[in-house]
Amino acid sequence: MALQVLLIQAQFSKANLQATGLTCALCSNAINKALKQLPFVESVKADIKNSSFSIVFRQGMDVKPDAIRDAVEGAGFFVGGLQLTGSFNNLSTGPDGIIRLGTNWFRFLNSSNKVLNGEVTFTLQDKSFLTAKAFKKISSTVKIPSLSTGKAEADQVKAGVKKGERIYHVTI
Repeated sequence: MALQVLLIQAQFSKANLQATGLTCALCSNAINKALKQLPFVESVKADIKNSSFSIVFRQGMDVKPDAIRDAVEGAGFFVGGLQLTGSFNNLSTGPDGIIRLGTNWFRFLNSSNKVLNGEVTFTLQDKSFLTAKAFKKISSTVKIPSLSTGKAEADQVKAGVKKGERIYHVTI
């Protein structure tokens, strides 16, 4: 029942993906095809000039950021950035800045005790969702071991996350 409540309070509707390593339209097409195979993806629109992809998600489906990354890497490329946009209805990030949406845990690096309403965009800051240069910059200011590993540490357990569970780090 709690999972249904969170899906009602928050639903990711779209994403903007920045890919790296693309050199031509065939590269873009390979990523496009890989993303369209994900069960929670409704449509994908490629911007070849900027190596970016606008993704629309199926309504009511649990979005899996790691599956998006795996699809891009499976096509032979890398994620240089991922932003997830969703609609929120009075959802609190709590004092620890950690929330669960569907089956995913998110830790806000800049917004604890904030209430999310309306359309909000999360920018993933984990190592596997940024270029090396961008990750080096964020990790120089944020000293959280789970930022590199993507696995919850003991300090995150009090928010309900089990140690070792997947957790995404985001800014809004």
